[in-house]
Amino acid sequence: MATALHAPPVVAIVGRPNVGKSTLFNRLVGKRLALVDDTPGVTRDRREGDAKLGDLTFTLVDTAGLEDADASSLEGRMRAQTERAIDEADVCLFIIDARAGITPTDAEFANLMRRHGDKTVLVANKVEGRKGMDGLYETYELGLGEPVAISAEHGEGMADLFQALDEHFTRLAEDAASAPQAAPVLAEPEWDADDEDAPDIIEAAPRTHPLQVAIVGRPNAGKSTLVNRLLGDDRLLTGPEAGITRDTISVDWVFQDRPFKLFDTAGMRRKAKVQEKLEKLSVADALHAIQFAECVVILMDAEHPFEKQDLQIADLVAREGRALVFGLNKWDVVKNKGSFLKECEEELARLLPQVRGAPLVPLSGLTGKGTEALMQAVLKMDDVWNRRISTAALNRWLTAALQQHPPPAVAGRRLKLRYMTQAKARPPTFAVFCSRPDALPGSYTRYLVNGLRDTFDLPGVPLRVLMRKGSNPYEAKAKKRKIN
Repeated sequence: MATALHAPPVVAIVGRPNVGKSTLFNRLVGKRLALVDDTPGVTRDRREGDAKLGDLTFTLVDTAGLEDADASSLEGRMRAQTERAIDEADVCLFIIDARAGITPTDAEFANLMRRHGDKTVLVANKVEGRKGMDGLYETYELGLGEPVAISAEHGEGMADLFQALDEHFTRLAEDAASAPQAAPVLAEPEWDADDEDAPDIIEAAPRTHPLQVAIVGRPNAGKSTLVNRLLGDDRLLTGPEAGITRDTISVDWVFQDRPFKLFDTAGMRRKAKVQEKLEKLSVADALHAIQFAECVVILMDAEHPFEKQDLQIADLVAREGRALVFGLNKWDVVKNKGSFLKECEEELARLLPQVRGAPLVPLSGLTGKGTEALMQAVLKMDDVWNRRISTAALNRWLTAALQQHPPPAVAGRRLKLRYMTQAKARPPTFAVFCSRPDALPGSYTRYLVNGLRDTFDLPGVPLRVLMRKGSNPYEAKAKKRKIN
């Protein structure tokens, strides 16, 4: 049994297109993270996931299919990404399609893998059936040792794959030097929002997990270029072609001593234009990233900002309740920057009142200008998104708001708003207890939302005000304090 490693080993899955790399990736990570289709060349970027096989845990990397192509072409850039994954991996699973037998492309890339023979495991996939077993014996010609026969689709041969990985992990564990353990981050105690001594605005405790930021937008807005610039590394595949990114790729990063997990997503076009199955899968993957992000950066082309699709994406993010930051990319090609930025800010306030105050940051992913300001805006929005307001402060504000603009009378009866409390953060959600919640018009709810946003400095995040019918549960506590 392998000795435990201080950091999970990295295992890269490589091979020519359409041999089942992504199918094996999904099986080992236990989720359908990578897009899978019969079309060759679905995977383009390196995609990482936490994998488990038996009692082995490791970081698994799905790669683009190895193809012999010009270095400047899209296929050539994909191959460069795969070769880099091979260099950085601790173990490489070289996948062969046993039913197809050894192709000239397999033989060519076997020469590449022999240079990494000490960390290469030859895997013959699709061995189910007689044809697969016939192709299995051909793999010995590659000179990479005994193949591991599996069927990634049906889960066959996983015990043999476990044995092969276990041998490599044991060697890695024996060679690895013990690394010092980082001191745990201790969270500061949080105030109880109902405590009378609590400050009006209760800041969130320091986070102990990475801040998850999804970067979304229309195709060719420069999302992958921006992520590469933030990382200071050509981690993601980029180029002049629109729609290069298909999978949602997550990468870990540290900014100002704070851990981040950045999600680069596929470009999202209008629904009517999305016809192909692969694009539908890519868009679904991007929508999934929005649902699980904490902050979403909507990256727009500064030459064509606030198109209908940008607004639809922003509305979706607001409905999902995520913190929101707008990035105006390709700012280096804009003329009359000052007046144009003012126009864009006015457009943002007019077109998206539900996220009034969301930051709009001009930047250039190509040159790096404005990227630090973008991340500062992300940190600020995360603080607002996690903010809590004490119950005492909310009810003082509610009393003043009711005096300034009382709720209307419906059917000759005045509506009574009794008290208010914050139900939760992420996003800030408030419960207002009143006499007839169904009768309160939406315009009055918007009045409360705008007042909360202005009074307690809550720009750019969706605010939710829920009307509830009921008595004041704090009334008994107040009476008890008076008795005592």
